[in-house]
Amino acid sequence: MIKANSVVELHYSLADSDGNQIESTRGGNPIMYLHGHDQMLAAFEKAIEGQEAGTVLEVSLSPEQAYGQPKPDATMRIPSKHLQGSKTWKAGMLADVMTENGPRKVRVVKPGRFMVEVDTNHPLAGKSLVFTVQIISVRDATSEELAHGHAHAGGSCGH
Repeated sequence: MIKANSVVELHYSLADSDGNQIESTRGGNPIMYLHGHDQMLAAFEKAIEGQEAGTVLEVSLSPEQAYGQPKPDATMRIPSKHLQGSKTWKAGMLADVMTENGPRKVRVVKPGRFMVEVDTNHPLAGKSLVFTVQIISVRDATSEELAHGHAHAGGSCGH
């Protein structure tokens, strides 16, 4: 049963409230995470807590439970050399920017030769999300996984 400090392996499909698929692990590898360690959306974790391997369920999250509402003042100008993912940029394109907290997705608002205006809201901000989840396995985390703060696939994490 899924509880704090469980290692959960699952497949999911993510769609918006209109049924448009956003992403899916189906046809690929399932994801594995350490439950209760802020690795998934809090409302998602709460919705699947108590479930067992073999369970299939649907989890619907409001924008507030997912990535919040978009903030109108979340734009900034950054040097175009910091954008990753393309050589040329057009308005509306998603880019990766390396931050002190790791990579972050941004949306190009106004491209320029040297400076680019980007929207730093999460790309799914303002959207209601629907996850279709299949729980593959659930187990207690090892002491090493707890110490590292993440699940280890195949018994090792490679660091």
